[in-house]
Amino acid sequence: MCKIIMMDDQLLDSVSYILPALVTGFVAYYMFHGFLNQQNADKKLNIMADKKKESLPIKLQAYERMLLFCERINPVKMLVRIKPTSDDVNGYLQLLIATIDQEFEHNLVQQLYISKETWLSITAAKRAIINKLKQVAEVSNSANDLRENVLIDYSKTISPTETAVDFIKSEVRKLL
Repeated sequence: MCKIIMMDDQLLDSVSYILPALVTGFVAYYMFHGFLNQQNADKKLNIMADKKKESLPIKLQAYERMLLFCERINPVKMLVRIKPTSDDVNGYLQLLIATIDQEFEHNLVQQLYISKETWLSITAAKRAIINKLKQVAEVSNSANDLRENVLIDYSKTISPTETAVDFIKSEVRKLL
């Protein structure tokens, strides 16, 4: 009987040593696990911040190029820059549309770096200008007449490119 009591005492002594060690081990494991998770999250955050810092100049350059595109296809500025070579309305219209398309194709890759909304705004401005040029060409008698009618029309209304430029500027403000 004495032997059984001694074994019980030894068992209790063993449990009294093992139980605090297990509790301490579990606490240490969870604290270490939490610490490692926090460090991994911090590393991911730093990597993302570095990537963002590296990509910001590229994005800004893309927005700059698209702003320049909008300025170049602004009907008032484009008509001053591109003069008709003859009196043929359709020939001048095709020259203007070809110029817009060429400028657009030159900047097509910029859509990778700008927001979808900005890209849609720019393409909508491009389409609106081409459609307006076609509408005005239908009622114009000569290339110079087309030019004058477009200039008069856009002196009364806001050009779609101005709307796109405002949108680009607001997107850049968000980036900065």
